[in-house]
Amino acid sequence: MGTVNIWRRLTTRLGGASRQRTRASRWPSQASRWRGRTSRWRGRASWWRGRTSRRPAAEAGPALRWPVASADGSQACSALLACGTHRIADTDFVVVDLETTGWSPDTARITEIGAVRFAGGRVTGEFCTLINPGQAIPADIAALTGISDAMVARAPVIGAVLPDFLAFADGAVLTAHNAPFDVSFLIAACGDCGLPWPDLAVLDTVTLARQVLGETEVPDCKLSTLASFFQTPTVPSHRALADARATAAVLHGLIGRLAASGVRTLAEISV
Repeated sequence: MGTVNIWRRLTTRLGGASRQRTRASRWPSQASRWRGRTSRWRGRASWWRGRTSRRPAAEAGPALRWPVASADGSQACSALLACGTHRIADTDFVVVDLETTGWSPDTARITEIGAVRFAGGRVTGEFCTLINPGQAIPADIAALTGISDAMVARAPVIGAVLPDFLAFADGAVLTAHNAPFDVSFLIAACGDCGLPWPDLAVLDTVTLARQVLGETEVPDCKLSTLASFFQTPTVPSHRALADARATAAVLHGLIGRLAASGVRTLAEISV
């Protein structure tokens, strides 16, 4: 399916029709467009797993988790922990969304990765590619995502994609909506490819939304609900890049709410 498209500079707002323009994209201001403590990473890949009738529900716990490896005192881990004292507004986030052939990384595989990197409200790049999962896509999954066996037949395999994605996410806080689901698949894929899982802090926007938004503001913390609440430029559609864009816009809205309540650093949103 061609080469992996990475580090694509955005030149329009997230919901813009064209990705080819040369203007830098900025998030809308909080006022005009949005309404709106440190623990270590616990456990290994199995911690992230679990399932429901659709995507597994996010587990209770802190919105932000630091990797277990942070205990080793390495230069890389020290730098990672130091970013907890940085202003959220200056932090690099990589918001990722996956499409898969099922709900458990034990049996299912990734069919699409979409990611958006941004800091300070400015989008700096995108990553998006279909992936050949090496197995048939069930009919109900194909109906949900619109991704068919024919679409991924000539797509690269995960081993050809994963190193590029990890390079794209390097140095950032990995963020996802219901992060346990997406991270469990990424960890499993790293294992299958013989790649070490990198020292990445992980932020879950489901948990963060539950901490930030009042019960009277939103009936639930589904991505579609939060996207509607924050009036995101991109509507979630069960495609990886669109959902990553919507999640990034939701995160931007949540960061605005955190700032309004006096929260300025990552350390303040972990427990």
